Formats: sequence, structure tokens, C-alpha cells
Amino acid sequence: MFRKVSLALAATLIMAGAASADPIEGNWKTQAGDTAAIAGGGAFSITLKSGKYAGKTIGSLEAAGDNKYAGSITDPANDKTYSGKATLSGTSLKMSGCVLGGLICKSQTWHKL
Repeated sequence: MFRKVSLALAATLIMAGAASADPIEGNWKTQAGDTAAIAGGGAFSITLKSGKYAGKTIGSLEAAGDNKYAGSITDPANDKTYSGKATLSGTSLKMSGCVLGGLICKSQTWHKL
């Protein structure tokens, strides 16, 4: 009896943990075609999982409310770090970032895998 209760409790806890995951968490296809993983809790780290820069952490975002995130992201090709923001809409994540007070900006859209 104790074993059945323990298994049921464990399954419930696992399902509750999965349900509480933020929608930004998971694997994303970048505009360049690489896979990036977003994981975390309070702050979300962005790590490339495939491509030339696989294994490199390229950013950090924090929830800013209403499916919006703010933080920084680094272009792995030139190591320039941009002050950035992201907006989640369904299975699309619009990323944008600027340097030099908004003088130079880049943006791209990622898609959830």
C-alpha cells in the first residue's frame, strides 16, 4: 500500500513540476538553424546545443510580465553583447537587442521545437 501511495505522489509531483515550467523554457530553432536551449527559474540562461558554437552560453533573460523577457544576449560570432528583450507569442520568440544606446540593433525570430 505504501509503495502505491509513494508512486502516485511521485507521479503527481513530476506532473506539477512540468506544468509549472515557464513557456519560454525548452529548445528553440534559431534563425541561423541552430538549436538553443532556454532553461532556468528566476533567470533563464540560453545555451546553444548545435552548430558551430554548440555548448556556448549566449544569454540570460528574466521575466518582465505578459510573455515579455529582458536581459542580455551575446552574438557568438563576434562576442558582442546586446541589451535585449524577447516576446513570446505562441511557438515564436521574437528576440531583439541593441548596443550603444540603441544605435546598433539586431532582431530575429526563433521557433519552438
